Amino acid sequence: MSDGTEFLESVGRMVSRATEIMGLPEGLAQTIQHCHSVFQVRFPVKIRGDFQVFEGWRATHSEHRLPGKGGIRYASCVSQDEVEALAALMTFKCAIVDVPFGGSKGGLRIDPRDYSREELEDITRRFTSELDRKGYISPSLSVPAPDVGTGPREMGWIATTYRTLHPEDIDAYACVTGKPPELGGIQGRVEATGRGVQYGLQAFFSHPEDVRAAGLQGGLEGKRVVVQGFGNVGFHAARFLEQEDGARIVGIIKRDGALLNESGLAVGRVQEYIAEHGGLKGCPEGTFQEDGDAALELDCDVLIPAALENVIHEGNAGRIRARVIAEAANGPVTFDADRILTEAGRVVIPDLYLNAGGVIVSYFEWTKNLSKMRFGRLERRLAQTRNDSVLSLIEMATGSPVPERMAAALRADVDEVNLVRSGLEDTMRTAYDQIRDMQARNEQISDLRTAAYVTAIGKIARYYTEYAL
Repeated sequence: MSDGTEFLESVGRMVSRATEIMGLPEGLAQTIQHCHSVFQVRFPVKIRGDFQVFEGWRATHSEHRLPGKGGIRYASCVSQDEVEALAALMTFKCAIVDVPFGGSKGGLRIDPRDYSREELEDITRRFTSELDRKGYISPSLSVPAPDVGTGPREMGWIATTYRTLHPEDIDAYACVTGKPPELGGIQGRVEATGRGVQYGLQAFFSHPEDVRAAGLQGGLEGKRVVVQGFGNVGFHAARFLEQEDGARIVGIIKRDGALLNESGLAVGRVQEYIAEHGGLKGCPEGTFQEDGDAALELDCDVLIPAALENVIHEGNAGRIRARVIAEAANGPVTFDADRILTEAGRVVIPDLYLNAGGVIVSYFEWTKNLSKMRFGRLERRLAQTRNDSVLSLIEMATGSPVPERMAAALRADVDEVNLVRSGLEDTMRTAYDQIRDMQARNEQISDLRTAAYVTAIGKIARYYTEYAL
């Protein structure tokens, strides 16, 4: 069984478990579970004097809300099953955080490291044209975003290609999110998924009873954290947890192995070393071990799998010693592994919630593109004037200056990035409260993942039963 097939099967079994608990009619359950449509394409691009054929997919899991939303990943192992599984997760992810999108996902079977910048641009623009030809990209139907192997650069190529193909569309740049700011991107999108992981963990640790259920106590400060995968999501999650929450990053796992330091790794310096040397081996910040998979089993408080799917499976789940497994990646824990972890008393904070930061901020970017208005443009000066007045009144009333930390908080800009962070934090905290309330209200639900699926599917089911044509 391929990784993509196992991933799709795991998602299907998780959905089935939730729909059985809910008692949904079979037809409605099947409607919600299965992918609506998949577009497969093969296209040639002339590379270094010869034609190469590339294979790609775009899956739309649900059209109960439009547009369909989901990233495009570039990876040599991507498959149709993987894309369908990711599209399904996007549907439930959007529902759990109340973002009005259906789920979609795309993939191109390619290792981007094998191609120059110019070659990748040609490939991306051709892929965009193929998607457009079949109606799998538009501001109102299907809106891609970055994923594994892609970033703002690729999203910029997609946006400008679509704009060229549709010069009459005033909303053309809303066809994709995660763009560079100069093309209508939004501040805070690059780090959004990692920031969402931080806010999700903050929400979990703000409930002492949930923390006790994991065999822990207190907040994030001082907690021992292992991060598997140190790309965009893993790096930003680790950096924010270290610098802003006082967590101890005791392990970082990449392809070439793991870097360990029980006293805590300096995330910024590790990232600088990787940028210069291409991997963790030889990094003086900690002890290197070649067996990165074994580092998943380290004794720690929080394990953050932030790479690809199926890294925790039936074969190693029984050896996982982390008290909390925070799924920053899509599908890092298989269905069978999830059962083993839950029975062992581990708490899994599920991907369809914890990984939602990217799509939340993508929603902000999409609405910004449609409104043609930069966030904070109307209220920034008004808020600054009001806050300065409040500071002056406090100092006049007390006869002493306001402490600098409090004054700095009051003077903080109401600018785009702060508004984005505020909206992201509020959305993540609200969604977590919905999930834990569902778990508390239903005695058949014993874990956060099932509670999240039941919550998300309940919202989707209400649409189909009350509003679908």
